[in-house]
Amino acid sequence: MVASGDAPPPGSTPEAPGPDGLVLQPFRALRYADRQDGALANVTSPPYDVLDEDAVRRYERQDPHNVVRLILPRDLDGEPGTRYRVAARTLADWRTAGVLRAEPAAALYVYEEATDSHVQRGLVGAVGLAPPAENIILPHENTMVGPVADRLALTVATGANLEPIFLVYDGGGAASAAVADVATAQPLVGATTEDGVRHTLWALRDPATLAAVAADLRPRRAVIADGHHRYATYLQFQAGRHSAGHGPGPWDYGLALLVDSSAFGPEVAAIHRVLRGLPLPVAAEQARRAFRLTEIPAAQALSALAAAGAGGSAGADGAARPAFLLAADGRFVLLSDPDPAALAAAVGGERSPAWRGLDVTVAHTLLVSTLWDLPDREDVVGFAHDVDEAIQAARATGGTALLLNPTPVDAVAAVAAAGDRMPRKSTLFTPKPRTGLLIRAFADA
Repeated sequence: MVASGDAPPPGSTPEAPGPDGLVLQPFRALRYADRQDGALANVTSPPYDVLDEDAVRRYERQDPHNVVRLILPRDLDGEPGTRYRVAARTLADWRTAGVLRAEPAAALYVYEEATDSHVQRGLVGAVGLAPPAENIILPHENTMVGPVADRLALTVATGANLEPIFLVYDGGGAASAAVADVATAQPLVGATTEDGVRHTLWALRDPATLAAVAADLRPRRAVIADGHHRYATYLQFQAGRHSAGHGPGPWDYGLALLVDSSAFGPEVAAIHRVLRGLPLPVAAEQARRAFRLTEIPAAQALSALAAAGAGGSAGADGAARPAFLLAADGRFVLLSDPDPAALAAAVGGERSPAWRGLDVTVAHTLLVSTLWDLPDREDVVGFAHDVDEAIQAARATGGTALLLNPTPVDAVAAVAAAGDRMPRKSTLFTPKPRTGLLIRAFADA
């Protein structure tokens, strides 16, 4: 077990070493032994932060060794506060029993997630940790204290990175070539999960290939697509170890999937809003003060939304093209062409142009806060990951769904590069890496 010591704010410990660029180091992965296809799918899960209680129970029933018992452990009966100790003991027991085994040699892993319509492929390794000010790994969202404290306690107890963060970068070099070249090679393992995604892993161990990948990545920078709280946890754990005088070690790295957004990149979906208790006629009338309103037939609504906007970023002339759909009771009302003066007053001039041009920024500043005068809290303005979910939630609360265009990857990167943070629940990168395929235990580093 690895103790953290006191954990100061990320990046605040001067003796914590920083990489001289984007570093993705090979590691000895801890993997489920002798599991392929359905048997492997049964012991993996989606990331911890998308699982509700029903999902956790379903995965627990699916296999006694499902990884949810590590990432979302339960207290011992009658012993509150023991969940992290339970996770540590479970991990140790599974290793002793041979359920999980460390690979004999370090590797980078090519990881592919494929459906009938999309293929995402990237590298899994141990990424060198750097605070955002170093301009190497850039967040685009803020984090909350509670989830970081939870993940930190789990990391301290287990001495492991149990699931990767998800990074994207603009590549096109040797690392991308190495990822592309595995297509004809024999995979290490593969499994198709219940959502229809085919997961495949290959191991890269050739020294020349690894050296070329390292040289290609070093001058680049990456943006956190998913896993902001886990990355903040990595930094706090690192800071705590160095504060305790432990010096350089495996805590200077964290498990990460790195995907070239220009090749085999993720799909990006919008996260829609639910205006609880705000009927569509009222929402539309109040929005009319700053937007052009157009009633759209249901069959054409989403295509009209896409055509009216620029995908959540600026248009070719540099001007923002925010557009939204109000949906409820079978009606769809397009909001477009916001009044420039009202828009400028709402978004202000203090933040970067990249931040001011985001659809989600306009949604929260001009619509939610200004025109609708709503408190920007989740019990008032909820979130939904797809259109049907948003409309059903609106119906259940007597409210209205606010549908958005997805934010492009380059817009997310521009906000991160400017040092800004996007409004919460701004965008959804898919597919997310599956938890349980690769674990990084510090004892094996």
